[in-house]
Amino acid sequence: MAAEHFDVLIVGAGLSGVGAAVHLHERCPGKSYAILEGRASMGGTWDLFRYPGIRSDSDMHTLGYRFKPWRQAKAIADGPSILEYIKETAAEYDVARHVRYQHLVTKAEWSSETATWTVEASRGGTGASARFTCNMLLMCAGYYSYREGHTPEFAGVESFRGRVVHPQKWPEDLDYRGKKVVVIGSGATAMTLVPSMARDVEHIVMLQRSPTYVVSRPDKDVIANALRKVLPETWAYAITRWKNTTLQQLLYRRTRSRPAQVKKWLLDMVRKELGPGFDVEKHFTPRYNPWDQRLCLVPNSDLFKAIRSGKASVETDRIERFTEKGILLESGNELEADIIVTATGLNLVVLGEVQFARDGEPIDFADTWSYKGMMYSDVPNLVCTFGYINASWTLRADLTSEYVCRLIDHMDRVGARVVVPRLRPSDASMPARRWVDDFSAGYMQRVMHRFPKQGDREPWLNPQNFAKDKKMIREGALDDGVLQFTSPRPVRGASDVRDDGRAVAEVASSAA
Repeated sequence: MAAEHFDVLIVGAGLSGVGAAVHLHERCPGKSYAILEGRASMGGTWDLFRYPGIRSDSDMHTLGYRFKPWRQAKAIADGPSILEYIKETAAEYDVARHVRYQHLVTKAEWSSETATWTVEASRGGTGASARFTCNMLLMCAGYYSYREGHTPEFAGVESFRGRVVHPQKWPEDLDYRGKKVVVIGSGATAMTLVPSMARDVEHIVMLQRSPTYVVSRPDKDVIANALRKVLPETWAYAITRWKNTTLQQLLYRRTRSRPAQVKKWLLDMVRKELGPGFDVEKHFTPRYNPWDQRLCLVPNSDLFKAIRSGKASVETDRIERFTEKGILLESGNELEADIIVTATGLNLVVLGEVQFARDGEPIDFADTWSYKGMMYSDVPNLVCTFGYINASWTLRADLTSEYVCRLIDHMDRVGARVVVPRLRPSDASMPARRWVDDFSAGYMQRVMHRFPKQGDREPWLNPQNFAKDKKMIREGALDDGVLQFTSPRPVRGASDVRDDGRAVAEVASSAA
């Protein structure tokens, strides 16, 4: 099977993949590229999830692209509006025609001899496969499995006479009008579902094992909307983006330096919303400090309004088992339900569940060190986009795409076809830390052992800090003593092959 060649292959046509393509289109116009998308349409998360009320959990002035202003009045946007924004971006920058739909990438193997990745994709619905080669492979497949969400083992689930659904696979025919609904979970999805469904159900319960910190804010950014009336659109957007990223980082830093103060502030807001008769200590006071796990956004106090109306309630307890009528709790209480929604999270995956190999040997990314949170030690020409857990995803996606373009241009200037991060002698004794540190969310903790390690010094860090990342990624030198720029040469004999099995000729960085 012949392989089609591109300078760059992008895996994933969601928010990150479309953004990466635009950066390539604008900054590296001479490079050929294709986007391989496993599904039949673009949009990623914003096309996959169809549950009631699906919306952003970040403001669109930071979740939106740096290069394309968000024009709508609502900064906390619904899923269809975000999907339309992605499609509009793809059309505006002529990206859509580069997407190969229903091409699910399953394997990628690096050849040191040819300095290329060979990528295999399964063509959905046909049983056929396709092969591609590329010089640079850019993974924009997101961070969770598209196959299914995370659902714990529930005793007695088969005895329940109603319907059990997971938000990641929301049934189009699900009619919940006038029904009793229990939503299991206390994350962003649960807090979106409950107020959205509350309008139509008989009653809806958010059943949580433990509480989550919640913050309410308007879905419209008054300052942003005012600025758009008096300033050019790009200026207004840039100012708003700066304002919001600065406020995000200030809040996050305050949770690290003064957690008790931030905790009191957050809980006082909840008490004001729900009144003195509501048990805030039980239902909205987590055991951890703010931002040890992600804060949940409640736009326009919609969750609190649903609770105050009596159409929604919160239960904090553990599940004993499912029953015919609903859920029996460890406390002995039974929640009756016609529908149970398991908003119990996502299954995190490493690099889109793709099988990676280098010269015939499988790559285990847990054995690698993270280079600036986007590349991997001893793995050539591979960059992965992973956003923030404490800020908007796209802030980091934009930085990563900018870096890839700068890297490609630099390689052209020095005549290199291979770039690979390698530990320096001084890095050999680095203590290993988890790739995402200081974040206790269960969906992260379950899989962190599969991710690369980070060290205690640049560039072997994954800071999860926009200000630090801007300095390290946007301003950091490419010739940093870690990135090795090389080109392949024919293997003539054993003496030409390095001890790692690669035949390469070093290209002096000073040639730039």
